[in-house]
Amino acid sequence: MIKYIYINLQAEVIFLNICVFGASSSIIDEKYIRDVEELGKSIAGRGHNLIFGAGASGLMGAVARGAYEKGGNIVGVVPDFFKDDDMGVDGRLFKNCTEMVITESMRERKRIMEERSDAFIITPGGIGTYEEFFEVFTLKQLGRHNKPIAIYNLYGYYDAMLKMLEESTNRKFLRAACSRLIEVFTDADEMLDYIENYIPEKINVFDTKNIEKD
Repeated sequence: MIKYIYINLQAEVIFLNICVFGASSSIIDEKYIRDVEELGKSIAGRGHNLIFGAGASGLMGAVARGAYEKGGNIVGVVPDFFKDDDMGVDGRLFKNCTEMVITESMRERKRIMEERSDAFIITPGGIGTYEEFFEVFTLKQLGRHNKPIAIYNLYGYYDAMLKMLEESTNRKFLRAACSRLIEVFTDADEMLDYIENYIPEKINVFDTKNIEKD
């Protein structure tokens, strides 16, 4: 009897939970809205799940609308004091989430987003986005996770922040190896390629003071 063996030569596709942090402001330049909405489409188009702060406005709303348009799975995480508007009657929350997780505090909100995510994308944002970025950055430095952190530096928005980090390194307040914990992108497809092909690198920044980024 002849036995037929079928070999699947197609590479296995791993669907990821990608957390996107970004502005809630609705008065920012439309170009940011447009590009982040396209990012949401790309995330869902590649089969990945979106995790975000559940907002309907600004870049939070943009990435969710993009993912929703492509039929993506969308997980919104929001503290209960934002739910007073009855799931977005006044437009505060994105009403088309696949799953809405209600937390008791902002701290719990960040914890759940961090724990449920396989990767983080930092789009332009204000103080809340800065806080979210520096928390996942700090936790990676401390070895509490080893997930990819990608800064989506649209229109040079984060140039000043990156310069500040460089200055902190030059003045020895930030260890040089910390620069290897994050990656900066201006192209969404390149950023998602990086996340999909990410190989965790074992970096103990406290033991590699003089490592410079390639």
